[in-house]
Amino acid sequence: MPAEAELTSAQVKELFDLLSSKREMLESQLSESRDALKPVALDQTLQGRVSRMDAMQQQGVAASAHKHTSTTLQKVASALKRFETQEFGYCRKCEEPIGYGRLRAQPESALCLSCQSSLDNQ
Repeated sequence: MPAEAELTSAQVKELFDLLSSKREMLESQLSESRDALKPVALDQTLQGRVSRMDAMQQQGVAASAHKHTSTTLQKVASALKRFETQEFGYCRKCEEPIGYGRLRAQPESALCLSCQSSLDNQ
């Protein structure tokens, strides 16, 4: 497979802006989801047993989504730090350039498609 071309300065700026915007969106989602993570009250005068079970299930879904969002936010923050060290756009494993198409779709990617595929197949 041919090596990917290095990013142009316009592509770097576009990806930085995309990551910054994504960070803001994820931070907002985390902030808004905190209420959904509060414990479900056992007060059966307010809700019946089935309603409480439903609320607990919804809380579990919210907790899973919160964890996923938090993990993605950590990846985005890490990618933004790679801009500071001028490591953004290079695979953390093989150190080859990561393709623009991959970064456009998933700008927090730290691995090129080849290294990510190898990791996924282990």
